[in-house]
Amino acid sequence: MRISLITVCYNAASTLGDAVKSVCGQSIPEGAPFELEYIVVDGGSTDHTMDVLAPYRKEVATLISEPDKGLYDAMNKGLAAATGEVVGILNADDFYADAGVLADVAQAFLNPDVDAVYGDLHYVDAQDPQKVVRRWKAGTYQPGAFRRGWMPPHPALFIRRSCYRQWGGFTQTLRSAADYELMLRFIHRHGMRLHYLPRTLVHMRAGGVSNASLGHRLRAHREDWKAWRMNGYLPSPFALLAKPLRKLPQFLSRS
Repeated sequence: MRISLITVCYNAASTLGDAVKSVCGQSIPEGAPFELEYIVVDGGSTDHTMDVLAPYRKEVATLISEPDKGLYDAMNKGLAAATGEVVGILNADDFYADAGVLADVAQAFLNPDVDAVYGDLHYVDAQDPQKVVRRWKAGTYQPGAFRRGWMPPHPALFIRRSCYRQWGGFTQTLRSAADYELMLRFIHRHGMRLHYLPRTLVHMRAGGVSNASLGHRLRAHREDWKAWRMNGYLPSPFALLAKPLRKLPQFLSRS
């Protein structure tokens, strides 16, 4: 089994090193049931992003560095370049929790009835990545959970590439919710079969754009509504309200 990991970046010199090190540091024992293909898609950075990447260039199977139309255009470029049976996406601000993440993910994919594997995510302080500020415990998926505000953490979600071929990639008509729309489409609409790993897979630096201000939160709310409509559903006000409310317990479980 080949696992294709995609990192998209633009002027990410300050954080990219942690992401790349966490990928290249994954433990792949002799005889492991998987191999790694690492793809980096850069939007034509003008800072020292390429200098940060240089020491790891031999570990990067495919490097694309050119202007793009935004985050989701870059992700789609990565998907087009991927050759693995399984695809994971790790943003430049994120890093894997430990060296055994991919081994555990690969083990779960040995079950042919599994379309996707996901786990938990910790938000960490942007200046001190060792400090956890929020814990996202995803829990086992139950049918209809999206209507109750549930979603898996996208950086901790690994999907068979056949699902992308069947149901498509990221829509570029959404500015910040295309990952939510893709998961809604794959899981809620098409019934993608999930396997939950009850352990932390990814650390993400806190400070996402969609939650940066009330204005950004309202825009994210509108995009969530559009995501439902794009998939032929009329979302209930409860479903859209429940999505941000489900985050509250994450702040109460920092210890």
